[in-house]
Amino acid sequence: MSENIILAVFIGGFVGLVGHVRKRGKIIMPRKTKKFIYLGFLEEILTGSLAAGLLVLSSEADSLLRVFLMSIMAGFGGDALLRGLELFKVTNSNQGREDIGNEKTNTSA
Repeated sequence: MSENIILAVFIGGFVGLVGHVRKRGKIIMPRKTKKFIYLGFLEEILTGSLAAGLLVLSSEADSLLRVFLMSIMAGFGGDALLRGLELFKVTNSNQGREDIGNEKTNTSA
């Protein structure tokens, strides 16, 4: 069972790396800014490997083919989760800007 989880973590991490290159067009290295640390390609590798490891652990996969296929699906699922979080962040930041322009003003003097 432990070798299945380790294999799933590696496959999920690789799928996360492939998703990062597909989305960005290149590998973006981690960097530190004044406010936060941007993980770059490590973000996709970590989410893909974590999702794959947890999926294989929870489903108790018994065959190597099943572990392989579930790890690939979980790696893509981790990538989709990151895209959803980015979309949520962009939507919330745009919504805050629209609220500022839609304030009612008191025109009666």
